[in-house]
Amino acid sequence: MANQMNGSQKISVLNPVGYPPKITPKPMAPRLESLDGKTIYLVDPRFDDSGLFLRQVRDWFTEHMPSVTTRLVEMSSVYTKDDPKTWETIKANGDGAIIGVGH
Repeated sequence: MANQMNGSQKISVLNPVGYPPKITPKPMAPRLESLDGKTIYLVDPRFDDSGLFLRQVRDWFTEHMPSVTTRLVEMSSVYTKDDPKTWETIKANGDGAIIGVGH
């Protein structure tokens, strides 16, 4: 082993940095003036414990803002895949959405 440590050996290394994909930012949706009487979808993206977190959000709304209707829905797949059907349902039937993640 000592003979290999004398500096005569060459090794190859790889750079682990990589290149991130180009991201085109989108503006946030405008805020609602009030949540009174509105229907808010709580969207579970199937991220770690997000369903548990969103049930707690739903319970908070029930206790503190009973005039708000909440609908808890799960995305059809994992959070890394788009779910156009869920977004269309929310657009057609809801006033807003909270997409939750939790740990």
